[in-house]
Amino acid sequence: QVQLVESGGGLVQAGGSLRLSCAASRRTFGTYTMAWFRQAPGKEREFVAHISWIAGNTDYADSVKGRFSISRDMAKNTLYLQMNNLKPEDTAVYYCAARSGGGIYLSSGYDYWGQGTQVTVSS
Repeated sequence: QVQLVESGGGLVQAGGSLRLSCAASRRTFGTYTMAWFRQAPGKEREFVAHISWIAGNTDYADSVKGRFSISRDMAKNTLYLQMNNLKPEDTAVYYCAARSGGGIYLSSGYDYWGQGTQVTVSS
C-alpha cells in the first residue's frame, strides 16, 4: 500500500511559479513510475508529467513542456513538480499518482492517488 500526500498549491498570478510536493509513505519504489495529473472544473483528469523512480526518465504533456519540471528525492521519498510561467489555463486540482511499471498517460493505469492540491492562476 502506498499513501501519497500533496502540498504546495495556492493562488499565483500569471507568469508566476509554484512547486508542488508529494510525500510518499512507501520506503522503496523499485520499478514504480510517479506522475502528476490535473483536473480542471468540468474537465477530465489529464496527464501532466511522469518520472521513473529509479532511472529518473521523464515525460511531459505538450501543454507544459518547457515550463514544468518533474523530479524526485529518493532519500526523502518525495516527488516534486516545479511549475514556472504559469498560465490561467493551468488552474486545476493537481494529483500525485503512482503505479508499478513504466509510465503511461492514462489515469486509469495508476494504482495510488493523493487527495489533490488546488492551483489557481489569476490573469
